[in-house]
Amino acid sequence: MTIQNVPFMTTDWSKIPSTEHRGEKGKALWRTLEIGNIRVRMVEYTPGYIADHWCSRGHVLLVLEGELVTELKDGRSFTMSPGMSYQVASDAEPHRSSTQSGAKLFIVD
Repeated sequence: MTIQNVPFMTTDWSKIPSTEHRGEKGKALWRTLEIGNIRVRMVEYTPGYIADHWCSRGHVLLVLEGELVTELKDGRSFTMSPGMSYQVASDAEPHRSSTQSGAKLFIVD
């Protein structure tokens, strides 16, 4: 990943307004910072959340709280807890997320 046109800065995520994104079930609350050529997000999934689409975008994702299940379109599934991450390139392996208990994530793409 080459990060371009991003000066040094700090972010107080509590001051970034959230936007609501409905899933197949539940919802995701995104706090988003788009700067230069990257998008940085703090995302909270409500308990029972299931994504409503397969995502092909590349990400670096870190689980901060809760438990996240990421399913790949080929049928593989990965359960992640706080401190675990995944990395995937754009258009590499379509994936979607779900959580029974809720989760808080930090995502860069």
